Amino acid sequence: MIKGFFNKIKKQYELEPTKLPKHIAIIMDGNGRWAQKKGLPRTFGHKAGVEALKKIIQACLEFDIKILTVYAFSTENWKRPKDEINALMHLLDDYLEREIRDLHANKIKLNIMGDLAPFSHELRNKILNAVDLTKNNDRLIFNICLNYGGRSEILNAVKNILKEHKNNDITINEDHFKKYLYTKDLPDPDLLIRTGGEYRLSNFLLWQCAYTELYFTDVFWPDFDKDELYKAIKNYQKRIRRFGGL
Repeated sequence: MIKGFFNKIKKQYELEPTKLPKHIAIIMDGNGRWAQKKGLPRTFGHKAGVEALKKIIQACLEFDIKILTVYAFSTENWKRPKDEINALMHLLDDYLEREIRDLHANKIKLNIMGDLAPFSHELRNKILNAVDLTKNNDRLIFNICLNYGGRSEILNAVKNILKEHKNNDITINEDHFKKYLYTKDLPDPDLLIRTGGEYRLSNFLLWQCAYTELYFTDVFWPDFDKDELYKAIKNYQKRIRRFGGL
């Protein structure tokens, strides 16, 4: 009976190894609404969201996912109340302080995508030190998008191309353009997950998600766990990806 119970647990997470998404992107939505539903301040939802992220990183390691990209703070999030923004910055600072050594010990490479200029000098240094500490790790590439916007990323790429080739004639194709994006060394996401019941990309990885499989769930991000990630991957594995072909 006990053996059967453990076999059932093992079977619950059976995935087809040849059809695993190499790169999963997540819009971690619903922290504030999760907290408000429980009669708590929105900041409690963001704290719970950090704990959910830790669980999903561990699940990605267990499922042998190679790249995880999460949307943590958008260029539009500066419009939120100042107290909430300050709380988010504090959470980021605290996360780097407490979790970076665990990330490093698990051979996780941390990348930051976005414009860090508006952040404090101290926070920028902490981010850059964390990136440098983990730069040679190769078990999982973990990308955090901070002060990130898909349109801003594309405009920034165009500006850099024009600056670099100011006095030269250039022919730009997709491969050339990609070299100027934050994800220049990475494959495009295979699967994008959005939690919280919204059905839009919200300016996230607009170039990269041209042929990404989209998965939407009503589950708020703090409640998104290993079981929910498994459901998303299982759903992905049932799809036929044609990339515009037959």
